Amino acid sequence: MHSIDRLRASGRIGGVTSAGAVALLVAACSTSSDRAPGEAGDVGYRGPPATTRTEVAAQDSRHALPPPHGVRNWTEVRQQAAERIVAANPGTTYTGGVPDPLLAIPVLEIELNADGSIRRIEVLREPRQAKETLQIAVDAVRRAAPFGDVSRLPRPWKFVETFLFDDSRKFKPRTLER
Repeated sequence: MHSIDRLRASGRIGGVTSAGAVALLVAACSTSSDRAPGEAGDVGYRGPPATTRTEVAAQDSRHALPPPHGVRNWTEVRQQAAERIVAANPGTTYTGGVPDPLLAIPVLEIELNADGSIRRIEVLREPRQAKETLQIAVDAVRRAAPFGDVSRLPRPWKFVETFLFDDSRKFKPRTLER
């Protein structure tokens, strides 16, 4: 009996297809020297993996957000932004209680254009450790934009968001911690 058949018979891979089982088996048998930087099993963070335009478009369409609703004040802008950040980044966020201690706490000031698109992102607080969390936060904000028409709100069209990262490098916007 082949290794894949033994795994399937033991119930360990249940409904996994043969191709998926082969991929799992190959990944499990490879050594760290068989892996390229950034692949599973690599300890160091070296930024996001290289992707093609087609892969980026597919990722964007998977997490397509509905258009933002109208906002009447900056509290609504911050709330809507935090909710959109979580919705646009389901694999890198958590919604439960905030752990103690936190791994990192980057703070960003997001400046908007009148239509709610991002004009500029400024770092107000860079974490002392796990510095890669800063880029994760910036990318998360960019994926969640736009944040709603702010043209009727007083200027400057800016708000601040704090990102609460846990040990698994998942975050929760502080705005949602109430």
